[in-house]
Amino acid sequence: MGGSDKQKQGEGRKVIAQNRKAHFDYEITERIEAGICLTGTEVKSLREGKANLKDSYAQVRNGEMFLTGCHITPYRNGTHVNHEAERERKLLLHKREIHRLAGKTIERGLTLVPLSLYFNNGRVKVELGLAQGLQKHDKREVMREREQKREVERAMKEWR
Repeated sequence: MGGSDKQKQGEGRKVIAQNRKAHFDYEITERIEAGICLTGTEVKSLREGKANLKDSYAQVRNGEMFLTGCHITPYRNGTHVNHEAERERKLLLHKREIHRLAGKTIERGLTLVPLSLYFNNGRVKVELGLAQGLQKHDKREVMREREQKREVERAMKEWR
């Protein structure tokens, strides 16, 4: 049985980076958690919060899934063997999950977009979203709804 209370509860999720633009540009239909293959200097850089998911995406190639366009700043205390900032990184998923996601991206024209990068019990995880691109008029509608929501909140705040 044993184990400390911290192990039983887990460390929880410590978010490193989020892709805020993804929720504006895409309609997220499904969320998937995946592990990611990293080097030591990449993990150290992520512990400092040096990551950017803007303009990144996941793609399936030769039965494996890769994260492309994710920028992890080189570790400042690294040596000459420091990592490349925007290299492709392999994502860790079960084979049947990869086949299922690949089928959806090809069949329905969906995109795999990273939504967030976080530590979960000491391991770096990526939350991927199966996303459908939004049209310009859809984005305007979302902006209009947000503005109306803000106005309602302001009115409620003044009323109190």
